[in-house]
Amino acid sequence: MDWKDRRRRFRGVIEGGRCIRPGSVHDALSARIAEDLGFEAGMLGGSVASLAVLGAPDVMVLTLSELAGLVLRINRAGNLPLMVDADHGFGNALNVRRTVEELEIAGAAGLSIEDTDLPEPYGSDGQARLLSLEEGVGKMRAALAGRQDPDLVIAGRTSAASVNGVADAIERAKAYEEVGVDAIFLIGIKTRADLDAVSGAVSRPLIIGGVPPELDDWDYLSARGVRIALQGHQPIAAAVAAVEATLRALRDGCHPSEIKTPLASPDLMKRLTRAESYEDMSERTLGRK
Repeated sequence: MDWKDRRRRFRGVIEGGRCIRPGSVHDALSARIAEDLGFEAGMLGGSVASLAVLGAPDVMVLTLSELAGLVLRINRAGNLPLMVDADHGFGNALNVRRTVEELEIAGAAGLSIEDTDLPEPYGSDGQARLLSLEEGVGKMRAALAGRQDPDLVIAGRTSAASVNGVADAIERAKAYEEVGVDAIFLIGIKTRADLDAVSGAVSRPLIIGGVPPELDDWDYLSARGVRIALQGHQPIAAAVAAVEATLRALRDGCHPSEIKTPLASPDLMKRLTRAESYEDMSERTLGRK
């Protein structure tokens, strides 16, 4: 498939003048819902991918091939530009390069590589640890080397603000900017003072994970160079709750017609599954009239 158009639209967002909120998606149907509702981009979080594929927590047990397969299934379902959390790139710098190659083939419009020391090393105390700045730079350089389509957006992600403080986050952001990443993805920015400091130190577009109340001003975020602000991953949590509630009711003897959980209407399911295109194909190829 040709992924050019969605990548160019996503790069237009990153290089544009305003902040958007992506829709958190986890499979083909959720991506179609986000696209039909007018979201300009989708976001596939690493924790979400682990839940969707394995039903596992975010402890780095998902493999690259599993992530790439999910990304491809989401992308082939529609035209929504998809930003993918590629975590640590599944290993060292060589693995990062391979990660970018596979996710590019799978249709990602953008992806982020982080400088967290993952998976959690033996003997750690459970607290997040960062790679050295030098290794982080090496991973960003490898990510850029793995890119074949120049429209693919590569973001350097760091949790330094929540681990070591904003000064370290700025140092890392500036180093990743110098390497040539397209955007800086920041975790742990909580105040306007923090964001102002980072925004004043780097010129690359910013992506922030989570919007605390103090930052919940989209004009302000746009003015500080933030182009994507994540809002969490409520859709998959809502889906899990709905499935659990429905199955619990059925287990307890509730008749299907009395289910209280909101259910997708036949018309909505027909639209989301693009049923008309299949019906048309059946008529043309199977002689059904």
